[in-house]
Amino acid sequence: METATLAGGCFWCTEAIFKRIKGVVTVTSGYSGGELKNPTYEKVSEGKTNHAESIQIKFDPKVVSFEKILEIFWHLIDPTTLNQQGADVGTQYRSAIFYHNDIQKKIAQDSKEKADKSGMYAASIVTKIEPFEAFYPAEEYHQNYFERNSSQPYCRLIINPKIEKLIKGFGSVVKN
Repeated sequence: METATLAGGCFWCTEAIFKRIKGVVTVTSGYSGGELKNPTYEKVSEGKTNHAESIQIKFDPKVVSFEKILEIFWHLIDPTTLNQQGADVGTQYRSAIFYHNDIQKKIAQDSKEKADKSGMYAASIVTKIEPFEAFYPAEEYHQNYFERNSSQPYCRLIINPKIEKLIKGFGSVVKN
């Protein structure tokens, strides 16, 4: 198994997306990239901890590559907005790739460059590529949020369209 740690706005959204990918074994919502040890949602939401809402993915690289995970990531977030995803604004909603080793760093840099040059976005990608330091799982009520709250307006209006986009663009890698 390998580990990927990504920040792409609200962790409810990114968790719901990556749980659907073949080869992904677990996805945990949490916090990464900040200074405070054992942060809470309340502290991170204040925007003073420098943590980003993140997900940690455990995946089987024989089934899904880190490259493919990043390709999906670029297509399902807006990597051109600094400290924002949609209506979610603040440093806790920034996009980042927290690499776990030099191989992941190189893959992330190449992937970002490829996505930036692809013309997929009108603006330049501002997603940071940073060394992984720590990941703190979020509170239990944030885990599997979409599965437990799919009828909530946020889930219907924000997460459902992202899942539909995933299925439309990456159907071959989506779990049945």
